[in-house]
Amino acid sequence: MSKVDTSKFANWKDFKKEVLSDPEVKKEYDALEAEFVLIDSLISARLEKKMTQAELAKKAGMKQEAVARLEGGDSNPTFTTLTKIAKALDKKVVLV
Repeated sequence: MSKVDTSKFANWKDFKKEVLSDPEVKKEYDALEAEFVLIDSLISARLEKKMTQAELAKKAGMKQEAVARLEGGDSNPTFTTLTKIAKALDKKVVLV
């Protein structure tokens, strides 16, 4: 993938559209779609509650760094961890 000049994008959606126009990137993105959906759902739920990562971590009984790793896609959380986070956000984990 060639480097993308991010200065020309007004927002994330425009950047995402541009990057996903590369078939190689699109293929990899599609392979990781479930992970991206989970991360997006987590961040959206946290922001909806107007919580910081530190506040969520405290309520879930974990460290802020763990929430940051999860939101950044740098961890492989257990079902128990996901359940704790969901509970702290007044949500439920739903398997489909």
